[in-house]
Amino acid sequence: MMIRILLIASLLTFLGSNLGAFQASDRVPQFRDYPVKEVYRRKTAPLVLTRKDRMYRTMLSEAAKTQKPNFAGHYILTYWGCGTTCVDGAIIDAKTGRVYWWDFTVCCWPVEVEEPIVVKLNSRLIVFAGARNEKENDIGTHFYKFQNGRFIHVRSVLNTKLDQTKVLRLR
Repeated sequence: MMIRILLIASLLTFLGSNLGAFQASDRVPQFRDYPVKEVYRRKTAPLVLTRKDRMYRTMLSEAAKTQKPNFAGHYILTYWGCGTTCVDGAIIDAKTGRVYWWDFTVCCWPVEVEEPIVVKLNSRLIVFAGARNEKENDIGTHFYKFQNGRFIHVRSVLNTKLDQTKVLRLR
């Protein structure tokens, strides 16, 4: 009986402390909410680089040569370090060779998070863990959908203990 009371008290404390950031009616976006219609399995097209892309030619070329699509059916997610616990990156369209950039760096993810960016081949959802552009008040989990060549913010869950390892199991 005492264990049940402690468990309920702990749960109520957790829910009460997180209501501002996560309402009961809110739902964490799921990979299955952003399905793709087809998966590209052919050879990656030659890169089509813009002036900005050329600054990262080596990183992008290496990813295009060594990786297969891992995001949204026909895109290759690639990222690299830009400082201590900081990454920057882009996605490459394996069909066209075109490069798309998100407009922020990601830093300061929790130590238990192995990968600060999570994607799935069969989904247009991309999940960033940490702070965007090193903003201290932005630490959390950020959900974006990739649509028509743009990263569109869906939702952020800030300052939470959202277990990033569970994000990998989202459906």
